[in-house]
Amino acid sequence: MGRITARTRVTRITVGGSTSRRDDHLAVEEPLEIRVGGRRLAVTMRTPGHDVDLATGFLVSEGVVSRGDQVAAAIHCGTPGENTYNVLDVGLAPGVPAPDASTERNFTVTSSCGVCGKASIDAVRTRSAYDVAGDDLRLDPARLAGFPDRLRAGQAIFERTGGLHAAALFDGRTGELLVLREDVGRHNAVDKVIGWAAREGLLPLRGTVLQVSGRASFELAQKATMAGIPVLAAVSAPSSLAVEHAAASGLTLVGFLRGDSMVVYAGEERIAAPYDAPAASDAGAYATAAPQRAEAS
Repeated sequence: MGRITARTRVTRITVGGSTSRRDDHLAVEEPLEIRVGGRRLAVTMRTPGHDVDLATGFLVSEGVVSRGDQVAAAIHCGTPGENTYNVLDVGLAPGVPAPDASTERNFTVTSSCGVCGKASIDAVRTRSAYDVAGDDLRLDPARLAGFPDRLRAGQAIFERTGGLHAAALFDGRTGELLVLREDVGRHNAVDKVIGWAAREGLLPLRGTVLQVSGRASFELAQKATMAGIPVLAAVSAPSSLAVEHAAASGLTLVGFLRGDSMVVYAGEERIAAPYDAPAASDAGAYATAAPQRAEAS
């Protein structure tokens, strides 16, 4: 398996103070080519590790499969001259149709965006096999408020590098942390979580909360609904398209989840809290007043 962190020599400068040289740790970013039946489907920039989870979650997010048992095998298979662990070939179970040729991504997916380069937004509005709107989960806001700190506490590689996103899956009723994954790409961290759940036979992920360390993009909202997750919570802001998708699909979308406060953008019926009159300030004030967490792009 490839390295997760790398060491480099850096110069630390303090204005008006000292200058020193020391070793620093970096999060490794390497390409992973995902093949299905020997045919390239996508290349994503990721942190090595949990590659089978990543590929499986990616296939769920793209609508190629909807259950873990639809993936029969996965093997690292780089050819001479390639890094063996940077090519993963996935074999689908008998009867599962291969992805349509039109879905092949003939470009590299960056670590900051998993759908950049698609022809149109309609091309990523994949229909989910699961009904998120029908999930009857009800959440105690006090329990939900504790998830970001628990996510942060589990980010072992971020602690060393300061350069990774994270995603975690919680049981919404008990608060149990089911799985946590880190990656240089926020979409990869989510795919690793979903892929783990698929391989464990847990899809659809009813009654769960997907907690992410950064912002909530349309793509992350779509990945949640594709896996049957009813609640997506983020420590930063959602995009307008993420909110539109959440409202249309029945996903509960929470942003600016920091300390004891949060902003619910869609699906507020799942958050069991008394309703107060709207405050004079809008969500933008949360972004201004709340301390910003550094995140990798």
